Amino acid sequence: MTARRTPFYGLVSAYLVSEVGTAMSSVAIPWLVLVTTGSAAATGIVGFAQMAPYVTLQATAGPIVDRVGLRRTFLIGNGIAALIMCAIPALHAAGRLSLGTIAGLVAVAGAVRGVADCATAPLVPATADLGRFPYERATGIYSAANRTAMLLGVPLAGVLIAATGAASVVLIDGISFAAAAVILASLVPVSVGRPLRDAASITLRGYVADLAEGLRYLGADRLLLGLAVTAAITNLADQALFSVLLPVWAHDRAHRAIALGLAGGALGLGLLAGVVLGAWLGPRMPRRLIYATGLLISGSPPFFALAAWASIPPVLVVMVICGVAGGVLNPISGAVLYERIPPELQARVLGAVKACAWLGIPLGSLFGGLLAETAGLTSALVTCGSVMLLATLAPIVFPAWRGMERQASPAATVASPG
Repeated sequence: MTARRTPFYGLVSAYLVSEVGTAMSSVAIPWLVLVTTGSAAATGIVGFAQMAPYVTLQATAGPIVDRVGLRRTFLIGNGIAALIMCAIPALHAAGRLSLGTIAGLVAVAGAVRGVADCATAPLVPATADLGRFPYERATGIYSAANRTAMLLGVPLAGVLIAATGAASVVLIDGISFAAAAVILASLVPVSVGRPLRDAASITLRGYVADLAEGLRYLGADRLLLGLAVTAAITNLADQALFSVLLPVWAHDRAHRAIALGLAGGALGLGLLAGVVLGAWLGPRMPRRLIYATGLLISGSPPFFALAAWASIPPVLVVMVICGVAGGVLNPISGAVLYERIPPELQARVLGAVKACAWLGIPLGSLFGGLLAETAGLTSALVTCGSVMLLATLAPIVFPAWRGMERQASPAATVASPG
């Protein structure tokens, strides 16, 4: 049993290492731009430059991943991302890192990460099936790696930025991508995630047809579509918060870079506790009730807390509570996705779902930056919090969300959309 579970733990380990670096750079890059330019709008532009190609490739790389293979795509994408992210501190040290240069580099890094992450999500059920993990538990462990990365990476970034500067933190992100590729290559066998089709068979017409098949499946399943649309709206607001509004709050009101790290770390601590709770209780939880409650509690309160307080301690309390509520969501939504999407469509459909869910992220950076610049920080926080509140009512209001309830054993796959 232990040997059968090694590929899954290898995937989770590689993902954890990569995400620690990514969490650190998610603080370091906005801070680097903000202190260099003094502009919230410029910070938003760089966030948009990184996330727009990431989202685009998430949606469109599925047919390529099917032909290259899940494992190989992960290795190539993370290898290229490592080189690009290491170039940012090198150019900064040479005095040649302009706003346009950093925007261009993070755009390319976002593109290759989008392709690599299109392969990462289908690797979860592929490796979980080998180890005979229930999907809620596998998704919970995988999500726990993400939350642990945030818990470690964000506060560590705040400390290291204050001690060594933002550019050195970006270098760590580049190294983490390379380390993730080495771990996955060592622990996940070549037999996992082999190409589903011959790479030489791809044509433009076939590529478009493959994309259309995945999108049709997503469009025919109202629950999957509801999950994706709700996530798109909430992610837009979250991206505005973490890429622009929270850094501006830390800079203008708390007046300390470490406040940014502490707030992100408090949220990460809560998320980790919540996702562990969700992984443990996942196979026994009433999915829709828990998901709707957690989404409502975790969504809007951080915005209103930052609007109300300049003091760090009450903000940290809110972040922890909201993190616990939000952490329970991923084991549930992940299990639903893996159960409802056939394995042969997972790269395309999961890529489309995640791309739709992340569609609001590049717009969130722009929206948050422009709103903070024109209306002020408090108005921006209240506006984004109100949008979040409305979006989190979806599982309560729309009947399609009843389909979240368990229809089969967690290891089963439901092939037909509902």
